[in-house]
Amino acid sequence: MLLLQTVNVARRFGAETLFHNINLQIQTNSRVALVGRNGAGKTTLLKIIAGINPADDGTVSLKKGTTLGYLAQDQGLDSQQSIWGELDSVFAALHEQETQIHALEQKISELSPTDTDYETTLKTYDQLQHDFGANGGFTYEAQIRSVLHGFHFEESDYQTPINTLSGGQKTQIALAKLLLQAPDILILDEPTNHLDMNILTWLENYLKSYSGALLVVSHDRYFLDHVVTEVYDLDQHELTHYTGNYSQFMNVKAANLKTKWKQFEQQQTQINKLEDFVNRNIVRASTTKRAQARRKQLDKMERLEQPTTDDSSIHFALKSDHQSGNIVLQVNDVKIGYANQVLAAPINFEIRNHQRVAIIGPNGIGKSTLLKSILAKTELLDGKVKLGANVQIGYYDQEQQVLHPNKTVLAEIWDDHPTVNEQDIRSLLGSFLFVGDDVFKPVHELSGGEKARLQLTKLTFEHANFLILDEPTNHLDIDSREVLEQAINEFDGTVLFVSHDRYFINQVATDILALHPTGITHYVGNYDDYLVELEKSVTTTATGEAPHSTNASKQAEYQLSKEKQKEQRKLERQVTKYEDELTQLEKDKQTVETKMADPSIFSDAVKLADLQKQLTTITDKIQVAEDEWTKAAENLEQN
Repeated sequence: MLLLQTVNVARRFGAETLFHNINLQIQTNSRVALVGRNGAGKTTLLKIIAGINPADDGTVSLKKGTTLGYLAQDQGLDSQQSIWGELDSVFAALHEQETQIHALEQKISELSPTDTDYETTLKTYDQLQHDFGANGGFTYEAQIRSVLHGFHFEESDYQTPINTLSGGQKTQIALAKLLLQAPDILILDEPTNHLDMNILTWLENYLKSYSGALLVVSHDRYFLDHVVTEVYDLDQHELTHYTGNYSQFMNVKAANLKTKWKQFEQQQTQINKLEDFVNRNIVRASTTKRAQARRKQLDKMERLEQPTTDDSSIHFALKSDHQSGNIVLQVNDVKIGYANQVLAAPINFEIRNHQRVAIIGPNGIGKSTLLKSILAKTELLDGKVKLGANVQIGYYDQEQQVLHPNKTVLAEIWDDHPTVNEQDIRSLLGSFLFVGDDVFKPVHELSGGEKARLQLTKLTFEHANFLILDEPTNHLDIDSREVLEQAINEFDGTVLFVSHDRYFINQVATDILALHPTGITHYVGNYDDYLVELEKSVTTTATGEAPHSTNASKQAEYQLSKEKQKEQRKLERQVTKYEDELTQLEKDKQTVETKMADPSIFSDAVKLADLQKQLTTITDKIQVAEDEWTKAAENLEQN
């Protein structure tokens, strides 16, 4: 059943069109993601759909009687009530019914069976009791407790005033209240902010079984993969619908773009041939009729537009000046925390060259504190941290304190590297989307995303061989996250990072370190591998059986995995190389064929023979390149 529909919705700011011809449908039980670049207008569109802001054109239709709930990005609940009191207010109608039931109970106790309204009162009481139970009157408290438990609020927190909570906790309570209200359509803008992995897993399961429809904007690709079943892509001011989760959408979008380019290029080749025939033959009496027919064919042809993509993504590579020793970092019996509070101990682990290690754990466990302790920015309570030989550290700080608020973007880089030519620095800044006068903006005026990009710019200049990254994907849009993933995977050094982005961890990590109050546990592989091992350990605990794999076998698996990933990257580079080579050869071939079709050359046997030789050589090279590409592509697929 159709619950909500937009028809040709548009939004403009002055002469600039943010989006237009927006047609979107939400059915009963839909699980819909709205995706697009930062600045594409996702939040603006959500507010129009939610009825908060009007559209400049078009209509939004809501089925009569449909309820709609909207949670803005980082929208904390502002309330003087306690946590329990605020969530309990959702069920005000039930409390009113309960009051009526108690009033009737009192009345019935005062009536005699012989009274004229006794039967009527009993019937009213029975109906109220039935309605009260059907509306959740006997289960609403359990619902509140379940949701609060999902957000990791303990019973001792229930009477805490909401205005004393942190911003992140206020946002969690706002989301909890909306879930309990259970509107027919739930609209969420970045609901995964401020949530640790355990809460995210709970929220994903809750939303999968949610009785209403869901429309969500999120940069959390893992969340989207596990929750949504259809995607609307806001791109180039327009909206395109796809069926499937986020990964399926990306595959289909890439395939569609490739098909469009192929169709466009084929048509352009056909157009060029027809135009060339017309130009060469229109004035010749013997061929003018055929040329006129070709011209009519051209006039009737429906021209395909050149496929366009928004290429305003950051692009960069991470390089190290020299290799470190095999052992990069050793952490022995470390205790982290503060003078009056120990967060975790004892912590023991070792990191070797070329590993990409993710530290995970619940909020507040000390993940960032551990990184700062390794960097000697926070004092260890106990234990020892030792860096290996020739280790040079590059650090990304999620709090962005490595940036100087009063410096300009240009000065932030140039002051650290005064001998580098200004044009080279501005060129690199341009690859991080700082162009024109952007380089003269003070750091304190930058958005969170711009500061994140500036920090990455600094990181590329350092040429360190050991990167320590604290939540590097915060403030980055999906496209920028994917560029960062590629840069890290191609980096010929070692990486230690903290992240709550499970998709990012899956793409990058070779190892997981799970931090907990009593220490740290090492798992080989990415986040999904970690979940598998976690499930095995739960099964082992339940059955009393020994684990299937030993630590030695895990290390062997890791070495094989590392070699396989290295081979994978090599094959990917080969495939790209041959694709680029084929593209250039096809252009060369087309150039020679165009020259051969030139009437002035067509009648010159010597020039024509030379061009034929060039064409034969190019054709042979194309055949060789195609064979090599096929071989590399097959090896990549098998790998």
